[in-house]
Amino acid sequence: MKWVAAPVALAAALVLAGCTPEQQRGFLPAGSEGATDLTDGITGLWVTSWIVLLVVGVITWSLVIWATIVYRRRKGQTGLPVQLRYNMPIETFFTIVPVILVLGFFAFTAQEQSKIEARYENPENVVEVYGKRWAWDFNYLNEDVYFSGVQVQTDENGSATPETMPVLYLPVDKTTEIRLETRDVIHSFWVVDFLYKKDMIPGQTNYMSFTPTKTGTFMGKCAELCGEYHSMMLFEVKVVDQAEYDAYVASLRETGNTGRAGEDLDPNQANFFGDEAQSENENQMIDGGKN
Repeated sequence: MKWVAAPVALAAALVLAGCTPEQQRGFLPAGSEGATDLTDGITGLWVTSWIVLLVVGVITWSLVIWATIVYRRRKGQTGLPVQLRYNMPIETFFTIVPVILVLGFFAFTAQEQSKIEARYENPENVVEVYGKRWAWDFNYLNEDVYFSGVQVQTDENGSATPETMPVLYLPVDKTTEIRLETRDVIHSFWVVDFLYKKDMIPGQTNYMSFTPTKTGTFMGKCAELCGEYHSMMLFEVKVVDQAEYDAYVASLRETGNTGRAGEDLDPNQANFFGDEAQSENENQMIDGGKN
């Protein structure tokens, strides 16, 4: 076995050394590297799982091909090839190894999930996020200010217009808790580069806890089909230094966005086209419900 293991290990090292950075990260988003204190652990679990599964696949297919060649019916032979039954070493191998793999994947997944789901006792920053058809509201609870978003609009090229894009600001290197709520139907809060998403369920508060560790702008979207304009339920997360975050909070306070945008607001307020169009939209929803 040692004469087999050495060449296999060398070949694996050479193959992995030739991988691109994208391949080494399992084709996960490039911006996720170091985005939060959790993304590297998620990436490690993902990539390691694929490597293990790739090795298992190579061994399995090699055995299938080997058995097909060795035990094929030769020229001049008739009837069935030699049949092997009750081979205890082989049967034991194909029983124990899958059990070990399943238990191993479960253990490492549970360990990583426990880190992801753990909540901070005293987070430095708490933001309450409301999903609504088809936009977002952000309540900065520590600062007692809020941002109320509208449905994202597109230009003639189909690109989202920046002035209608809801933006969630977060200070870098601060322990953060996101409280997830919804005003109407089920939504899902997904920041793509954070490699994690969580549903927003009516009547239930869900939580996400993490520490942003890299400044930048990260794309977010609703990941749960929630109606006609689900595809336009977009937002951005801007992770900034404390000074820029404080300036943004001050700008919200100057515009009168103090307090909290709560669950008592009209769930259809996200409509961008004004009162007349909103009223027409409400009538269409009522007619649709009757039908």
